[in-house]
Amino acid sequence: MVALVSVGLEVLDSEDIGSSPALEFVVVLLIVVLFFARFGYFLWFELGPRGATPGKRAVGIRIAARGGGRLTAEAVIARNLVRDVEVWIPAVFAVSGGAGLGGAVGWAAGGWLAVFVLFPFFNRDALRAGDLVAGTWVVEAERRKLLPAMSVATPSTSEYRFGEAELGVYGEHELQVLEAVLRQGSPEAERQVMEAICGKLGWEAGRGDERAFLEAFYTALRARLERNMRFGRRKKDKLS
Repeated sequence: MVALVSVGLEVLDSEDIGSSPALEFVVVLLIVVLFFARFGYFLWFELGPRGATPGKRAVGIRIAARGGGRLTAEAVIARNLVRDVEVWIPAVFAVSGGAGLGGAVGWAAGGWLAVFVLFPFFNRDALRAGDLVAGTWVVEAERRKLLPAMSVATPSTSEYRFGEAELGVYGEHELQVLEAVLRQGSPEAERQVMEAICGKLGWEAGRGDERAFLEAFYTALRARLERNMRFGRRKKDKLS
């Protein structure tokens, strides 16, 4: 990114581009597109359920809101904009040579970088400037495995039958939520979840059979997801 911006600035300074408004517009447009593509990358991954880009996931870290809530687009944009101030802007000056100012710009860029590199050592939570501004921090990603499949007692003669259309509205995340509700065994929670599922399916929720309904739906949904996973069609949850 630094190299591309640096090249773009040098191209814009060249006499050939300066004499051609059309080429100048193309170069400016390219820089703008690269800028939004870069921020779109972070927004797409860090606002997802994992809160991490592929690189962060590879090293086992993620971004989290310091207040414990969900990450917002404003927070992700802020922390990545500040990264430009911390790293990319001084790096561009260092690479481009500061429009001919030579060593002075190199020293200034080095000092600029040093300030932000040392910044985490001068605040209580060891945050970089971007995280301090955005209200975020970097945490270790919790690696969890699905609980073993529940052994539900839904009889084979259950009156509930679910087809692909009904099961297709939910994914892995919803399966885990449903499993947690069944393990909890709260009649009120089971009632609320049954009503939510029936509303999603366009069914009318009855009363007195919540547990049997949820067990039948859990069994059918888990079987469908496991079958699709065996064939390499891993179902994405609806909250992604």
